[in-house]
This record gives sequence, C-alpha cells and structure tokens, in this order.
Amino acid sequence: MKVIIFLFNFIMSKIKSLIREKIFNNYSRKFKQKRKDLFYNQLKPHAQERILDFGGYDGSWLSFLVPENNGNLYVADIAEDALKKAKNKFGLKTVLLDESGKIPFDDNYFDVVFCNSVIEHVTVDKNEIYSIKTNKEFREKSFARQQFLASEIRRVSKKYFVQTPNKHFIIESHNWFPSFFIYLPRTYQIKLIKFLSKYWIKSSTPDVNLLTEKDMKLLFPDAEIFQEKSLYMTKSLIAIKK
Repeated sequence: MKVIIFLFNFIMSKIKSLIREKIFNNYSRKFKQKRKDLFYNQLKPHAQERILDFGGYDGSWLSFLVPENNGNLYVADIAEDALKKAKNKFGLKTVLLDESGKIPFDDNYFDVVFCNSVIEHVTVDKNEIYSIKTNKEFREKSFARQQFLASEIRRVSKKYFVQTPNKHFIIESHNWFPSFFIYLPRTYQIKLIKFLSKYWIKSSTPDVNLLTEKDMKLLFPDAEIFQEKSLYMTKSLIAIKK
C-alpha cells in the first residue's frame, strides 16, 4: 500500500510539474511581456527615476522590467530571504515590510511604484486566515487593509502601475479553480483548498481577496483602469497613473 501511495504521489508531482512548465509558464511569459510593454508605453520611465516594486519578492520582476540598474531601483517585501537575493543577485535596494501595507518613505519619494499581483494578498494577518469563517468578515477586513495600501502607493508615488487579477475571470488565477469557487461559503473554500492542494496542479492558501473594476476605481480614483484580456475576457485589471 505504501508503495502504491508513493508511486501515485510521484506520478502526480511529475504531471503537475509538466503542466506548470509547459502551460502555465508559457502563458505567464506572454502576459509578463505585455505588462512590460504597457508599463513603458504608459509611464515612459527613464534612467534617473526612482522605481519601487512593492511586494516584488526577490526582485526578478523588477530586473525583467528595468534590466539596467541605475542605483535607483528598490524592491519591498515581507520575505527577508527573498530580499537578500534581490540585493545580492540583482543589486537592488531592499525594504523589509510588515503586513500592514505601510510604505516607510516620504510623500512622492518614488517617481514610479510598480505593484504586480500583490494587492489581492494584502488581506488579514496570517494568524487570522483560517479563523475567519465568513466571506463577509474576510472581505470587510481585507478591503480595509487594501484601501490603506492603495493610499500608501498613491502617497509615495508620482506615477504608479498596480495590477491585480480580475475577480470575475473564468479561472481563479491563484489556485486554477473555476471562478464560482470564490462564491462558496468561506468554510468550504478553506476545506477544499486544504484537501485539493495535496493533489491539484497548483497549491494555494485562502488569503486572497480578489477585486473588481469597481473596487479598483474606488482604490485608485486618480488612475485609469486598463483591462488585460485573455480568451476575450478580462483576465486582469491594471490601475495606471501617468
């Protein structure tokens, strides 16, 4: 029995790895280049500008976005080990954050703030993720924190580019479940994620509060909201202030 379980888990891991490599990574690369093109076309950054990648983890996105490091590139994240890589591998200036969304810089300090697939994760404290049992409570607490982060991005930047997955896209991008999943009672969501993460293509945690175009307009009233399309549907929403 143990041998069968081991073989099953081994085969599933190979299948998941293959799907991620052949499908997800190719799909992701396509949109990564599109976002870079949109970033340059709309914001036209130049070498002397200070640019912050908020939630940029190890700096790989920012290094792809701005390959020539002029000493004015910053990455901010809550992951200390990832920031060490950003500094050592890419030579970026790093900022260690807490979970509040506070950005420890003066008003208009950055010429540009870039934030990619981060704001939907700025929700509740990690120790509350599994204890909150209703969608309403999770949404209210999460959106309050997202409002604070949005105000911080607007405060410290002259221009910004904030991307987030569209709540109404057919697939939930963090776990690849059909989108109706997010409308299930939160207790069911938590149970399904815990169970399916063992076998599903993509593992995840129930820490995401997805946003609509209306939400993004409320969070970023001084920005234009761009729709990123896939399969003729809006896959992502991008708030851009020029």
